[in-house]
Amino acid sequence: MGIVATCVVSAEEAPSPPDALPELPGGKQWTLAWHDEFDGTELDESKWETPPDAKRRDGWWMRKAVALDGKGNLALSVLKEGDRYLDGCARTRGKFEHAFGYYVARVQLQKQAGHWSAFWLYNNCVGKVGNEGRDGTEIDIYEKPWLDDRVQHALHWDGYGKEHKSEGKKVEVPGIMDGWHTFSLWWAPEEYVFYVDGKETWRSNAGGVCQVPLYVKLSDEIGTWAGDIAKAELPDSFLVDYVRVYDVVDAPAAGR
Repeated sequence: MGIVATCVVSAEEAPSPPDALPELPGGKQWTLAWHDEFDGTELDESKWETPPDAKRRDGWWMRKAVALDGKGNLALSVLKEGDRYLDGCARTRGKFEHAFGYYVARVQLQKQAGHWSAFWLYNNCVGKVGNEGRDGTEIDIYEKPWLDDRVQHALHWDGYGKEHKSEGKKVEVPGIMDGWHTFSLWWAPEEYVFYVDGKETWRSNAGGVCQVPLYVKLSDEIGTWAGDIAKAELPDSFLVDYVRVYDVVDAPAAGR
């Protein structure tokens, strides 16, 4: 699972640019299960929803902070409106909820302090207590509260109260603040493996590994460990070129 190579996917048209996918054992191959390339000018509401406008940490999650830029990217922005700071979230809740596979997003990170971007998997089952993370785990494929080379991966389970448990890892990726980068997770039934730019950065089976479907979230959060948003030069945003999810399937038998 640690070897990463470009593999053939069983899709009618492989997406471009191609992804570096983990090498699979003989008789298996990757297939593209779901994706959004963020082409066009409007967020595809058959794939995504935005949460209702509401207070969120030190800001407000607002639909107006989530948009396509018309250049093939999703932009999640931080805006100041009066004395309020706005940012947002896009999620696939009720539209694409999935267990296992390879999840990848190509991202250009934010530039200003005071807020952080994230690509993560979640469902309400994360609040269940009693079977560790097997019945629900928040999987943070990446969180980026710092404007340096650090990236955080994290797992959270058994809710967010007194039973809460978590495990995480900070990794250093030189040059991560510049240009485009991919953040990926291979969620296998027995293990999580995290990657940045196709290179393995962490693997864990903490919590026993989630066995139930989760949905995809792209979000921006204001405050706490990201610093003082009042010092940021706004507007600021992070961009997402695409999100793709691949499944492992049986390869066609030779000669067929």
